[in-house]
Amino acid sequence: IVHYRHGACHRWRHDSLLKTSTMKAYQYRMGEPIAALQIVDLPMPSVEPGQVLIKMHAASLNFRDLLVVTGQFPRVQQEVIIPLSDGAGEVVKVGSRVTTLKLGDRVTPLYCQSWMAGEMQDEDTAWSLGGCIDGVAAEYRTFDEMGVLKFPDHLSYEEAATLPCAGLTVWNSLHGPCPLAAGDTLLTLGTGGVSIHALQMAHAAGAEVIVTSSSDEKLARAKALGADHIINYVTTPDWDVAVREITRGRGVDHVIENGGGATLLRSIKSTKRGGWIHIIGLIAPGEIDPVHILLSGVTLRGKEVGSREMFAAMNRSLSHSKVRPVVDKLFAFDQLPNALGELGAGNHFGKLVLSIA
Repeated sequence: IVHYRHGACHRWRHDSLLKTSTMKAYQYRMGEPIAALQIVDLPMPSVEPGQVLIKMHAASLNFRDLLVVTGQFPRVQQEVIIPLSDGAGEVVKVGSRVTTLKLGDRVTPLYCQSWMAGEMQDEDTAWSLGGCIDGVAAEYRTFDEMGVLKFPDHLSYEEAATLPCAGLTVWNSLHGPCPLAAGDTLLTLGTGGVSIHALQMAHAAGAEVIVTSSSDEKLARAKALGADHIINYVTTPDWDVAVREITRGRGVDHVIENGGGATLLRSIKSTKRGGWIHIIGLIAPGEIDPVHILLSGVTLRGKEVGSREMFAAMNRSLSHSKVRPVVDKLFAFDQLPNALGELGAGNHFGKLVLSIA
């Protein structure tokens, strides 16, 4: 009886909320500074027969979000947009034709709403949240049934919100054409969201992991999460030489390369012949002579998140390993400009997350 009454009260609470005609959301207008980001009242989303209404509980930040709100996102985006691509929430209304989801399901929207399986197509790039179409920095969002996935039971909303972009990009890297195997060696640069996801997933898969950072404190935290080797790239600027020494001259099997042009040459020098460098980040610009790629025999593979099929596989793996993404700091909903400023400063370890509920 107690559980029944709690559930009835829970449904009544959502029913009363859904009777309101407006919701709170952030909007960004192209060309404005980050400080101009503001919370506005928008109409409550309607729900079509094949859609679900999600009450958003949390959203995580990616470097890509900074590119969007500084006008540097390398895709056509809306003039006015709800920012942020990664979030998690609860199904509070279900369309009449929806069969795979029910009220109360805890879900994460897909970063790319149209990419279901196989290789990404050019037309899929127009369906990325928080850049080309409205994102998740809102109290409520409507998605097609296939545009969301239930996330593992052991994760909180805040932890699950880190998966759609950062987590899935790493999964695509480590389980793509040349899957990471137990005993392989992975080098990941820095200790931001992508790098820490890579450390945790690779460690769970039985790989040997090397992590770089400019902070001994962050390297100690990475060691506690399972890093086998740590390198401070300030005190060891020739970190590629150190990587070669760790691997007895062989080089690593995989690199999570999120530094950009400024670090790519050293990443190539750190990789074994025939190894894989997964190009994920564009933090620092730079140029590289293609002769280094030619002579090294490495494969450079660009990543842009992953498909629904990959997301489902990642969730199954996380449910088995019980890995919990690292949330470094939680911000209140009205602190998004501050959170983006902290993201730009690069002092975080793991992910920065916005609380929406």
